[in-house]
Amino acid sequence: MTQNTLVNRRLVLAERPQGEPTQETLQLNETAIPSAGDQQMLLRTEYLSLDPYMRGRMSDAPSYAEPVQLGEVMIGATVAQVVSSNLKNFAVGDWMLSFNGWQDYALSDGSGVTNLGSKPAHPSWALGILGMPGFTAWAGLTQIGKPKAGETLVVAAATGPVGATVGQIGKLLGCRVVGVAGGEEKCRYAVEELGFDACLDHKAADFAEQLAQATPAGIDIYYENVGGKVLDAVLPLLNANARVPVCGLVSQYNATQLPEGPDRMNWLMGLILCKKITMQGFIIFDDFGHLYPEFAKEMTQWIEKGEIKYREEIISGLEKAPEAFIGLLKGENFGKRVIHVAAG
Repeated sequence: MTQNTLVNRRLVLAERPQGEPTQETLQLNETAIPSAGDQQMLLRTEYLSLDPYMRGRMSDAPSYAEPVQLGEVMIGATVAQVVSSNLKNFAVGDWMLSFNGWQDYALSDGSGVTNLGSKPAHPSWALGILGMPGFTAWAGLTQIGKPKAGETLVVAAATGPVGATVGQIGKLLGCRVVGVAGGEEKCRYAVEELGFDACLDHKAADFAEQLAQATPAGIDIYYENVGGKVLDAVLPLLNANARVPVCGLVSQYNATQLPEGPDRMNWLMGLILCKKITMQGFIIFDDFGHLYPEFAKEMTQWIEKGEIKYREEIISGLEKAPEAFIGLLKGENFGKRVIHVAAG
């Protein structure tokens, strides 16, 4: 069933997955479309962002944010249009960066939404290059990575919405950039289209050796968003005073236990101490939200000059969201994965 004006389709959390989410983790149901009351507006979802952090919200383990409760609509950033409004400064037809979640319609009192105007050139970009992923890349690299011209920057998930942006900003700031991605096609895109100096396939049996050869002067900045075998290969190559911004560990999100092998915590702590490494996790709007206007201005200028390239992967239909999300956690996406809720 496609989006319509008769019912509100919703994907709600039906179970807390153990390991990978499945098609049973989220359940599609239908409810009546709500009506806007006093000081409210009704929003119709056009685009839904899919992001790795959503896996953590499916779990009730302690984290930086409250989990989605069973039976609740799955959380998610959206771009929506105003259907009806009883709010000043929010007119019918205006586009909103909102947080409707995985559903067709939602009510809003205007809190926490951004009015994109009546005719944004690229509405879905507010979920990517001009939104949370782009901001995460910019802030993590500039505020924690603190790149200097001539330094070596390594970034995993190099063709994803965060990694691709990190690498391109690194090049603009004068770094040698080495990407890590899954497969020959993605690596070729990182080098030929995004301008990376090199890109390595993490699936290669000799990946660690390739990384060492690609970073003969060591690694000054490692932008961490994957973890696992990529982190294992990076750590011995980190230079003194290296910086490691940590925005995610997507390789571990479906894990149900600690990785096998010896406990390497003491070795890691010793490495951090001896090499004076800065390793800092961050939650983008909690830590750097005040810098969003600076980011938006700089990123917009880069895009207008053609200095930053952006790739979207649009998938049509709300019903496709669960499968698309499962694939995202497996690294199947090529660019920013967005659901066109109103299509299909």
